[in-house]
Amino acid sequence: MPAAIDNEQMTTHVSLTRALWAAVFGLSAVSAASAQTPPSGPVQAAAPVACPALLQHEFPRLQDDKPQNLCQYAGKVLLVVNTASYCGFTGQYEGLEALHAKYQGKGLVVLGFPSNQFGKQEPGSSKEIADFCFNTYGVKFPMFAKTDVKGPDRNALYSDLFKATQVEPKWNFHKFLVGRNGKVAASYVSNVEPDNSNLVATLEKALAAK
Repeated sequence: MPAAIDNEQMTTHVSLTRALWAAVFGLSAVSAASAQTPPSGPVQAAAPVACPALLQHEFPRLQDDKPQNLCQYAGKVLLVVNTASYCGFTGQYEGLEALHAKYQGKGLVVLGFPSNQFGKQEPGSSKEIADFCFNTYGVKFPMFAKTDVKGPDRNALYSDLFKATQVEPKWNFHKFLVGRNGKVAASYVSNVEPDNSNLVATLEKALAAK
């Protein structure tokens, strides 16, 4: 019965062939699915920027006294300014806000610390100061509660700034420029305007550093 044997062999051959192709295509589908499926393990987040010692301080926010840790600004370039509402230099608020707006996307943060130590030119409450800054000059950069910035009762940040530079503000709107590494890069007296060419050049150099 050769013909019958040939048919049986043919049937077996077809079945084996189908099984083989099914196995091959099944494997390919599994491989493709594996390639498209993301790993099930946890995704590693980028390592946080280490907080330099200069920024390891906390201060109440001007508008609502909510505690703010300065470590949130680690890795940024900071322009730290002691401010006052009734000073001949108060108009610098406008230039400081312009600097903040222009360079914020590149890593600049202006930090304002109102102080009543110079000519008693910041006598108001936190709400009065916050309203004045926003309503008069559109200030959006971070501002903190009124504080001392010189002498034995200076706040912890200004104490560290003094230790690093041996410089303390002699009047309102003194400026400390702090690099991304948390080190003081420069210090500017009150009459140096925010758009001063030397200040801007040093600021841009600090922003370019990684």
